Amino acid sequence: MSRKAQDGPLRDDLVAAIPNMRAFAISLCGNRDRADDLVQEALVKAWNHLGSFEQGTNLKAWLFTILRNAYFSELRKSKREVADSDGQLAAKLSVPAEQQGHLELMDLNNALARLPPDQREALILVGAEGFSYEDAATISGCAVGTVKSRVNRARAKVSELLMATPSASAATTEPASEPSPRRRSRVT
Repeated sequence: MSRKAQDGPLRDDLVAAIPNMRAFAISLCGNRDRADDLVQEALVKAWNHLGSFEQGTNLKAWLFTILRNAYFSELRKSKREVADSDGQLAAKLSVPAEQQGHLELMDLNNALARLPPDQREALILVGAEGFSYEDAATISGCAVGTVKSRVNRARAKVSELLMATPSASAATTEPASEPSPRRRSRVT
């Protein structure tokens, strides 16, 4: 017999089982509305898997097994979920927006750009690249004390620039020019 020929009597048997399924679902979850949802879910699953039902076996037991499995699957899933109707828990889990970090990086880049080139180079070699003062001195072609001095002045200037205004990103981004040698004027 084809499935189409079986659908009529089987459909009638499914509909006839609904009151018993509903009573079983209420006994499982204790909530009439949730029980109706479970029965509907079980009937949809049963209808979609009619091909796996063996004719001549207990249809009611098959439906109750589907219903029970749906209930316990939902129960396992709900144990991993948390009721949060007012959104307070979700608010605690949120991460701050990344725009602030981007703005802070822009501020730092602007402050670095305003340093004299020799101080910026020393600070980047030691602070960002992790070179020792000795290695940075070798790379820069100057004395270790000079590198230490440049790094110290660069750190102080960057700190000053970042603290000077609420948003250092408003500062100009043009790099500072090489310091000009001081000239002594003669008084005659």
